[in-house]
Amino acid sequence: MARVLILGGGFGGFYTALGLERLLPRGRHEVTLVSNENYLLYTPLLPEAAAGALEPRHLVVPLRTALRRTKIVVASVERIDTTTRLVHVQPPEGPVVTFSYDHLVFALGSATRMPASVPGLREHAVAFRSLAEAIYLRNRVLAHLEMADAAVDENARRGLLTFVFVGGGYAGVEAAAELHAMAHEALRFYTSLKPDTLRFVVLEAGSTILRELGDDFARRVQRRLIAKGIEIRTDTTLTEVRDDAVVLSAGEIVPTRTVVWTAGVAAHPLTERIPAPRDPRGRILTTPELTVPGLAGVWATGDCAAVPDAKAEGRPAPPTAQHALRQARTLARNIAAALEGRALRPFAHGTLGMLAGLGTRDGAGRLLGVPVKGFLAWWLVRTYHLLQLPTLARKVRVVIDWTIALFFPRDIAQLGSLGSVRPPGESDKLHRG
Repeated sequence: MARVLILGGGFGGFYTALGLERLLPRGRHEVTLVSNENYLLYTPLLPEAAAGALEPRHLVVPLRTALRRTKIVVASVERIDTTTRLVHVQPPEGPVVTFSYDHLVFALGSATRMPASVPGLREHAVAFRSLAEAIYLRNRVLAHLEMADAAVDENARRGLLTFVFVGGGYAGVEAAAELHAMAHEALRFYTSLKPDTLRFVVLEAGSTILRELGDDFARRVQRRLIAKGIEIRTDTTLTEVRDDAVVLSAGEIVPTRTVVWTAGVAAHPLTERIPAPRDPRGRILTTPELTVPGLAGVWATGDCAAVPDAKAEGRPAPPTAQHALRQARTLARNIAAALEGRALRPFAHGTLGMLAGLGTRDGAGRLLGVPVKGFLAWWLVRTYHLLQLPTLARKVRVVIDWTIALFFPRDIAQLGSLGSVRPPGESDKLHRG
């Protein structure tokens, strides 16, 4: 019996385990997945969850219900010894647990990279990669609407209602567009606030946002966002983040109390502990078959790996969910082939296209090289994500959320207040005065 140990419960780790469950004979081999959380987070739909178009819980897929033949271990990885083939993990409670392996899959993903060269960035900015961060940002936007509605000082109101997104890639643009749509829909409930008091700013260091779309089409999408009221600042970077403002590379000071960082990620820190070659972004360099050179039985996939794509002239695949999912399927087939003594296959995917949601019933992107925008692109984005979302239960829940959103306004309740628990009897005191 071979022992397959998968580190990471994101797209790479989850779909590798799912593929192995389908390919390996029942009971012949042992598959174990180690993850910090007991769920897979479907990150491409985070902007919609943050903006109230989706119930946040419907973006998470419990690992134990989706992976019935995989042993799930909720723990953090402490140490990896590729010489003795041992991995040491730390559960939430109790002593360190050690696992041995015959095949090790490194799929720990990436981490937010906030450069220390920008003063105040780490202290004042929020990332947008986890469910907690999405809910926090949603609560912050709604809280600032409440505070601005009650504010009498115009300068204070201006800072509260300005939201700066750093990074003009898909994550930053989609988050800005969805939250902008939510905030504008919510304005009708705030009689003292006008649409022109709301300010969403996207900063991009390059010459255009969404560069994967091609310069010409990307500029058209950029003009589309500007027409909605979203400011796009290209060739612009941050030089400082203060608690009440940001300083841009041209010296301009923008009053704001909210800075969202989507400009960069780095490979998981544990990649540095693997004796393997890495690219400038810290990703493990793999063979086209996803093996790690020089380390027997070690494989890597997802955001922490630079995997050559045979359909892209051997260039490393970009760190997207689309590519991580397909790398995982190739990896599962190759592990099964290795266990049965068959030849391995190289990863060959290319890019089907890139699509981004731009708010209510609007989107843009390229599908098989053809530019699409507007309602069609928005519909294609949702259709693709619905097809890729694991488990029938989550698909049904998301469809119900989307259907409700067609007929009713977005939910503008602050979710943070739902989690606060008062001591017994305290609510009675409040009612009694």
